[in-house]
Amino acid sequence: MQQPSPSPSIENFWGLGKEDVLKSLSCTDKGLSNAAAGNRLKQYGFNTFKAGSKSSSVILFLSQFKSPITLLLIAAALLSMGLGDFTDAVIILIIILISSILGFWQERGAANAVNELLKMVQIRCHLVRDGKGTELPVENAVPGDVVILSAGDVIPGDSLLLDSKELFVDEAAFTGETYPVEKNVGVVSADATLAKRSNSLFMGSHVISGKATALIIKTGRQTEFGKISDQLRAKAPETDFEKGIRHFGYMLMEITLVLVIIIFAINILLHKPALDSFLFSLALAVGLTPQLLPAIITVNLSAGARAMAKQQVIVKRLSSIENFGSMNILCSDKTGTITEGKVTLKDALDIEANHSDKTLRFAWLNASMQQGFHNPIDEAICLNHKGNANGFSVQCEIPYDFIRKRLTIQVRNEKENLAITKGALNSIVDVCDKAETASGQVIPMDDKRAAINDQYHKLSAAGFRVLGIAYKNGNNEKDFTRDDEKEMTFLGFITLFDPPKKDALQTIASLRNLGVQLKLITGDNALAADSLAKQIGIEDAVILSGKQIHEMSDGALMNQASRTDIFAEVEPNQKERIIMFLKKSGNVVGFMGDGINDAPALHTADVGISVDTAVDVAKEAADIVLLNQDLNVLSAGIVAGRKTFANTMKYIFMATSANFGNMFSMAGASLFLPFLPLLPKQILLINLLTDFPEMTIATDRVDEISVSKPHRWDIRFIQRFMIVFGLLSSVYDYLTFGVLLFFMKSGEKVFQTGWFVESVISATLIVLIVRTRLPFFKSLPGKYLSIATSLIILFVLILPFTPLASLFGFVSLPLSFYGWMLLIVAAYIISAEIAKRWFYKRLQNQA
Repeated sequence: MQQPSPSPSIENFWGLGKEDVLKSLSCTDKGLSNAAAGNRLKQYGFNTFKAGSKSSSVILFLSQFKSPITLLLIAAALLSMGLGDFTDAVIILIIILISSILGFWQERGAANAVNELLKMVQIRCHLVRDGKGTELPVENAVPGDVVILSAGDVIPGDSLLLDSKELFVDEAAFTGETYPVEKNVGVVSADATLAKRSNSLFMGSHVISGKATALIIKTGRQTEFGKISDQLRAKAPETDFEKGIRHFGYMLMEITLVLVIIIFAINILLHKPALDSFLFSLALAVGLTPQLLPAIITVNLSAGARAMAKQQVIVKRLSSIENFGSMNILCSDKTGTITEGKVTLKDALDIEANHSDKTLRFAWLNASMQQGFHNPIDEAICLNHKGNANGFSVQCEIPYDFIRKRLTIQVRNEKENLAITKGALNSIVDVCDKAETASGQVIPMDDKRAAINDQYHKLSAAGFRVLGIAYKNGNNEKDFTRDDEKEMTFLGFITLFDPPKKDALQTIASLRNLGVQLKLITGDNALAADSLAKQIGIEDAVILSGKQIHEMSDGALMNQASRTDIFAEVEPNQKERIIMFLKKSGNVVGFMGDGINDAPALHTADVGISVDTAVDVAKEAADIVLLNQDLNVLSAGIVAGRKTFANTMKYIFMATSANFGNMFSMAGASLFLPFLPLLPKQILLINLLTDFPEMTIATDRVDEISVSKPHRWDIRFIQRFMIVFGLLSSVYDYLTFGVLLFFMKSGEKVFQTGWFVESVISATLIVLIVRTRLPFFKSLPGKYLSIATSLIILFVLILPFTPLASLFGFVSLPLSFYGWMLLIVAAYIISAEIAKRWFYKRLQNQA
């Protein structure tokens, strides 16, 4: 639904007072009622950039006719109808329509199934409706809604701040600003640039830290993001499989074009009717083109998505399934994947490594009073201190960011005013010029710097994550700033641990058996990372630190990245660089992340993987979302993805080899026969009937060999397969021609009927052979493929004896033909088994 233009009075809402904006939107700062929101949803439409479902359905149906060859065939059939050949033209149009409806029905059903799965991991926002907070999908947000925001939340629409507390927002997509932008309630100039609108929030940005309440002014295409959405919402990079499909399409187009021109020219030279020859040529082209390929791919992918959902893996972008199956490197943080994901406080220590209640209390004040994103470390600290705030309240906060790597909270009570800083040890040491001893004596930092670093290395080597705590006296008159983070007093260490999962060794082995190499990317220091590596069975792990990465040239990093097991002390922007160079080395790379800073790396990876409990911005950037943060779940998902890839390739092998063989046979037969070997409507019927069993391929069994390692698209392999098995098919087609012409002395209708029956039955049965590398009896087809195959064979055998026969130009066949056909089909199947064994053996020898 197209949204109306917003009212001019709130076009520049950042330059208006709160009351004026509320009045313009006919709402209050207490939020909308559900009834009012429902009415506005009808007026403004869903808060999305997608087209409506009705429009999508029509476009999907019309897309079934987008092939130029199909359009030409429709035009030729209409021309034929105009020239008086009404019956044949109607039959051709009906077959095209049935084929298109099948494709539409399959794709529509697949899309609906996937949409249902996506609802499980959709981004939600916290709105105030009927005076109370409620969680709703972002798509349901409307102008006039009041939204409550906290760290990690995606901004659901262009909004005016009603209330904020230490709010910092990432607006890099709009301003290019690397650092988070601070936002405050107020009024700014109506002509302020977007970067200067400090009282406004914009759809497409996300909260880094702090809390806020905001009034949504604009949604969907009316937002700043919507206006430039074509640039900002860049199309996802083409997957390896999509690229293969495109090249495959070009190959078929070239072959088809050459065939159509040559066959049409030859038939005209042989003085056959021009319109019949043109229709015959086009029908051949349609026969060579796997018309249902888009539908089959979509159905396979949606079936794969449903299979993966059973393994607690939700696919957001269908085409990523192919990359998921092709993935050979998985980059992941260790927390929650290799480790239990339950960070536990080991101890709070003074500078001499003795337990310190003061260090724990200061760490607790910092962790419990911060307004930003409460991470597992803060939760672990709060869980292990049962004290009280002693009247302390927050005066100001300098949120954690990934450049400073520290968080400062200024707290005060009646007696004290303290700025307490917690963060990465090196970052804390850098801002301290004093240290406090166990006895409470404050001494110069230089006297203890070496001892502190030595203690840090010992604790890290023991496998602990180590944070530093520092403090500085503040005053009630002045808020602490980033510039004040200096000349602080180092107080002590916080040590934490996250033990490896019991099945970590088995999990890593399982991934390795699937041909997937796990690489850990962590913010922990190299010593702690090496300790973990030893615990999970990675001896002599190759470790690269963030500092080393920073000093490396692009060429050096590309060379080293593939050989590295653990990337330690990594900064957020380095994750993206690591993944980019792993991809450039020829790998298909997956990245698993759940944090605010993981979105760029998730976008860069071939497969972005997140978890359902991740922050919104990470979940939104991911292609795949896990309902359970466990690599075992991921392993099961990889297997399901590879099964999907294998079944899609089966259809391509079947369709191209059988179609190429049939078209090659028909093209050759048309040269020496005084009549067309098959009528255009008969060719189209063959194409339709042979597609029926292949539509069930998504449910077929998959051999172990197809899921044991990553598989990539190989256009040359498909070409070789098509030529070998297509030509083999043609050999038995020409044997059928010989039987019909020389043994049975068949006329036009008997010839066409006999070849039609043999062609459909052989093409249907050969599917059971080429669908597997193994001998047929060692890899039986799935239930639905077996049923569909049996039904089509039965239909074809009885078709010549039904009233439909005359409509298609068929006649009943002599009994002797069925004996000959049985021999030919049996010989074809045996030959195909032998050819298959030779083909794959030769392929392995070449490899």
